[in-house]
Amino acid sequence: MAKDIHGKVYSLWTLALLVLVATFAGDLNATMLATAVPTLMRDFNISLSTAQQASTWFLLGNGIMIPVTAYLGTRVPTKILYLFSLAVLFLGGIVAITAPSSNYLFFIVGRVIQSLGVGVIITLQMVIFAEIFPEEKRGQAMAIAGLSLAVSPALGPTFAGWVLHKNHSFLGLTLSDSWRSIFIVPTVIIGICLLLAPFIMRDVLKNKTVKLDILSLILTVAGFGLFLYGLTNAGADGWIKFDTVLLPTLSGLILLVIFSLRQLKMTAPFLDLRLLTNKQFSLAALILAFVTMAMMGVEIILPVYLQEIRGLSALGSGLTLLPGTLIMTVAMPVFGGIYDKIGGKILSICGFSALTLATVPFVFVSSSTPHSWIIFFYAIRAVSIAAVMMPMMSAVMDAVRPSEMTHASALSNTLKQVASALIVAVFTSVTTKVSKDHLPSAHLKVENLALYLTKFINATIKGYSASFLLAVVLGAIGVVFTLFLKNQEKFKE
Repeated sequence: MAKDIHGKVYSLWTLALLVLVATFAGDLNATMLATAVPTLMRDFNISLSTAQQASTWFLLGNGIMIPVTAYLGTRVPTKILYLFSLAVLFLGGIVAITAPSSNYLFFIVGRVIQSLGVGVIITLQMVIFAEIFPEEKRGQAMAIAGLSLAVSPALGPTFAGWVLHKNHSFLGLTLSDSWRSIFIVPTVIIGICLLLAPFIMRDVLKNKTVKLDILSLILTVAGFGLFLYGLTNAGADGWIKFDTVLLPTLSGLILLVIFSLRQLKMTAPFLDLRLLTNKQFSLAALILAFVTMAMMGVEIILPVYLQEIRGLSALGSGLTLLPGTLIMTVAMPVFGGIYDKIGGKILSICGFSALTLATVPFVFVSSSTPHSWIIFFYAIRAVSIAAVMMPMMSAVMDAVRPSEMTHASALSNTLKQVASALIVAVFTSVTTKVSKDHLPSAHLKVENLALYLTKFINATIKGYSASFLLAVVLGAIGVVFTLFLKNQEKFKE
């Protein structure tokens, strides 16, 4: 039995299971809505761009709260902070579910409330797992912690597609083929976690009295908010749209520069950016950001290809990715154990190399690419991602002192959040631009409709191929970065 900071005994695995389940349910809210966009458009009678704001605002709220958690985790007792985060997440789910079809803003408010809770829970998970497990088992601990964050991007759309496919029953509740039903399952799970948390959660992170710097709070919220808002708009509006892309992105960058300069001058910074001078931490966090981009880029493009070109339903495209997700789930703890024995350098080099090679075949996809071929190479990618992601999550924590872990988790998760927003915008832009450049002329539609449709499909495929090629480049860059890794000793206070 483990002991908390007050010397009280608690069940380590029970606490770990609570955190794992809550994080999975929370992160599921971030990934499952993409499949439901058409349903949202019909129910709320809104446009595609308006419907996508549900994901945009979630990303913004989540991105803002991650760096803020660095301060909260240091200042607020673990149990109180975790309970409050679960309550916020649960409240957001209830607001989203009960949003009237005549009021889309009400639904957006629910999504924002959800994102605030998720941002705290995701950041705390890494720190809690790194703290409660012995140092010699930190690799396995991070592997277990990473299960929720790595699996949910692939499982979320599959789950949403399954719910929207037909009516189902869950704990006596009837899940209709409505977008509201998508939120019921994770919200119920969060509700159960909220009821159990007072009896299971403990104060496992050491706190210290740190004065809240209001200016730093304002700068980080406004800076990250504007920067992420600009990035999320770039994919749809283009990179040179002034009011929705350039203005918020550049304004956010300016505020973040001011924020960074202020943090470097503070003895007790709101977010400790001095950690970036730690070469091993910075390198591990950078590699983690790159593998996140390599993962998210294909996670975004592949389902669209499967649905638009191959004619699969949302459920069908999700099931295509499911074998890879399940294999990743099994591989993560295995790679975590290997990390504890040999370190992360060899694993990361092999993982990124395999990831790069397994992505190459996707560059050559067509309208007749064998389904089994896609499943196989996606599964190879999934295992490769696990081989990189799990060691790097551990390496981020091993590179810093225990007292710096909360800030390290917040900083690395912030980089991942920015990387995700950036890669979504870049991949969307590349796919759209290349497809448009290869579209057949409009007059061909009248002269020869069959030929026009064939060329239209080929142009769309070229857009997907260009994005997959970009994913290969990201993988190759990741391989180079891993060569500079060292299997460093764990820091001790």
